[in-house]
Parts: sequence; C-alpha cells; structure tokens
Amino acid sequence: MPGWTRGRTVRVLLPAVAGCALLAGGFAHRVELSALFGPVARGDAGRGSWVQERGPADRAGADVREALREEAPPDARPFAATGPDPAAARRPSDPLEARPVPAEPAIGALFSPGFDWDGDHHCSGSVLHSPGGDLVVTAAHCVHQGGFRTNLVFVPGYRDGVAPYGVWVPTRIEVDPRWVRSADPDHDVAFLRVRRAGPGAGGPGARLEALTGAMTPGFGPELPAMARLVGYPNDAEEPLGCANTAVAAGPAQLRLDCADVPNGTSGGPVLTGDRGRTLIGVIGGRDGGGDESTSYSSYLGADARALYERATTGPAG
Repeated sequence: MPGWTRGRTVRVLLPAVAGCALLAGGFAHRVELSALFGPVARGDAGRGSWVQERGPADRAGADVREALREEAPPDARPFAATGPDPAAARRPSDPLEARPVPAEPAIGALFSPGFDWDGDHHCSGSVLHSPGGDLVVTAAHCVHQGGFRTNLVFVPGYRDGVAPYGVWVPTRIEVDPRWVRSADPDHDVAFLRVRRAGPGAGGPGARLEALTGAMTPGFGPELPAMARLVGYPNDAEEPLGCANTAVAAGPAQLRLDCADVPNGTSGGPVLTGDRGRTLIGVIGGRDGGGDESTSYSSYLGADARALYERATTGPAG
C-alpha cells in the first residue's frame, strides 16, 4: 500500500516543485501534500531534531482545546489498575481484526489543527517512560514529512471529543537523520518531549507521565512475541485494538497480522508483556504501516535506543 496511508497523508503524482521534498517516481515526482500545505520547519536536519517554538505550539493547543471538552478522567485509580485484561494481552484476537477497545490513559491521538488538512486527529502515539516523565513516542512520518510539523498536539486517553488528561504540545522532536534524508522506513520512529497546554500548565500534573502512567520501552525485542497494537482511526472517536504474534519481517521490521487497521493508527504502540504494556514498536515502517491484513513497525533496536537516549538526556527545548 503506497504512501503513508496509515498516517492519513496522501501521496500524489505532481510535477516537480522547487523547494519541496521530492522523491523520484518514474517519469514524475512524488510530492508529500503535507510538505506543500502543512506548516513545517527544517529544524536541525543533520541531527534530526526540532525545538518547538512556543507561539505555534500554543496556538495549535488552543485550537484543539477549543474543539474538545476537558473533563476529569472516568477512572481515578492508578494506571497499573486500569490496563488491559492480562489474559487478553496473552492471546490472539478472535477474529484477527481490529475492534473498538477502551481508551487507555497512556495512549492518545495526534492532532494538527490549522492549515494542514483539518482539525481532526491524523495519527496516534503513546506515553513512554522517561526520566523527565514527558515523553511521547509515535511514527516519524506522523511528525516529519518535508520538514517537522509545527502544529502537533497530543491528547492522551482521547475518546468521543473528550481530553480527560489535558492537551499537550511538543517542546522538542527527535527523529533519526536517515528518516530526514530519505524517509527510510527502517527508522520510522519519533520521540516528542511535551508540555501541557492551557490552564494548569505549570501546576500539579505538569508532567504527563504522572497523570497517565507510561509504557515501558522494550528495545531489541525477541521475536516472535505475543503483542497487541492500538491506534485511533482518523474517522473514529475511540481507539481500535488487535492482538496476534509479532514476527520479524527481515532484519529491520516487525510484522503483526491483523485485519482492518485503518488510516490514523500510524504511530500507535505495538505492546507486549504480561499486561501488554512493554512497547516493542509503533505502527509504521514498511508500506507506510501495512495493508488491509498486516501492520508493520520499524524494529526498535540499537538505533532506536540511541534516539531515545538522545531525546531523554537532552534539554526539553
């Protein structure tokens, strides 16, 4: 399935356009529409880093806050008590197709309001444990196409127009330089340091992980492994999930066969472990994340670990 369809960006054939990210494609050039029409910034292309300016981030956060309702979470128990059914995390879905699942505090939807398609969510992401408690992981193609998106907003636990844990905007984005250079699907992962947008941004609950809990990083996973994926379709107001055995798809990708994982789920976590909360991938990688029956993820090996360490040890922005 060509293009980054899991993340909703459409790839079309257009003539060469000066100043745009162009990819050779037969006798024409393939141009990412988000690079043409969405607000993007070059950042530090050699390093794969972008420090988010406060102004654009605050405007994007305000747009999303205005469109959603911020209500108290439905369950105030600790995150460890609200995870998925442990037994369900250890068996394949029956049938092997994505179905609606309860929203989880540490998994959310990515929005890009403004002059970038529309105000709806277009990708997914999850909170990943970090020393600063402010880290979100998603797919690189959700945050960088022809440049870094400057209007990203993360809403954890999102469901039915409600932001139960607030609205969060990046302070810094890190991707692998090989993604910046060539959109290498073997490096389709990104880490975002985030801060709360709007009232209460500097008070209690200023750290995302303190509110939502977090997934545990599982770099260098041993495959095959029983795993589940979760993501937000771009035309739905609740997440979908599916579980099956994740297997290696060559040296740099993992594959999980589940049908009907639609556009918008890009960047959603691939999780394993007794309670299904150890992150071993994000939906993306080969074929833009997969097709009607299969989902892919870049293998989170030594390069992804190094990127995580860079994201968590550097300044927040």
